[in-house]
Amino acid sequence: MTKTVFITGATSGFGEATARRFAAEGWQTIITGRRTERLEKLQGELPTPCHAVTLDVQDKAAVDACIASIPESFKPVDVLVNNAGLALGLEGADEVAIEDWETMVDTNIKGLLYTTRAMLPHMVSAGSGHVINLGSVAGSWPYPGGNVYGATKAFVKQFTLNLRADLVGKNIRATDIEPGLANTEFSAVRFKGDSDKADNFYDGTDPLTADDIADAIFWAASRPANVNINRIEIMAGCQAFSPFNIVRK
Repeated sequence: MTKTVFITGATSGFGEATARRFAAEGWQTIITGRRTERLEKLQGELPTPCHAVTLDVQDKAAVDACIASIPESFKPVDVLVNNAGLALGLEGADEVAIEDWETMVDTNIKGLLYTTRAMLPHMVSAGSGHVINLGSVAGSWPYPGGNVYGATKAFVKQFTLNLRADLVGKNIRATDIEPGLANTEFSAVRFKGDSDKADNFYDGTDPLTADDIADAIFWAASRPANVNINRIEIMAGCQAFSPFNIVRK
């Protein structure tokens, strides 16, 4: 029986790579994102049936309508990949624009909640499913300028674990994928289109790629039904932990 994966934020980066990875394995895909042209291009390139929906996960009514109108041929949804998310800026908490904090909360937390809450009743009714959330190492390891972005990803981690507590016995799995340094459009968004800053961020590094993360997502989704992967934390080989920042007088 053909399986279906529903992916948010599929127009670039981890989301696009995940759509390509699942489709290469014969899965049907439901791809969503804000950039219609990119969605349509990806839809045309995938080798298996693909349903594309222009969607901003911050819009609860649109999320509800999208999930309520999934075509019959794409039901049931076997895996939900909550990938849509972003970081904005690296300013300290005393300098950052409050609007950037609000956008990160609205996308990384509320958007993920809207999609998950709308999808779960369908999975429960079908008797199976898997929610895979995209967290970050920033949810466990703080760094200067990470403030609300890191806090939103800490929320994603704990919410995923709490989903497991709620859904155990219902044949619905939950996994948090936590990437570290990865070269995607992420930094271009974080630096608000400043390509020099975004490019310089990766100078001299050998970061993770979108395909690395898509492989981890597919691996977690393809484990036997009796296996739940709670978390996968993934860092680039060039990345590790920092010493405590001690201010001396």
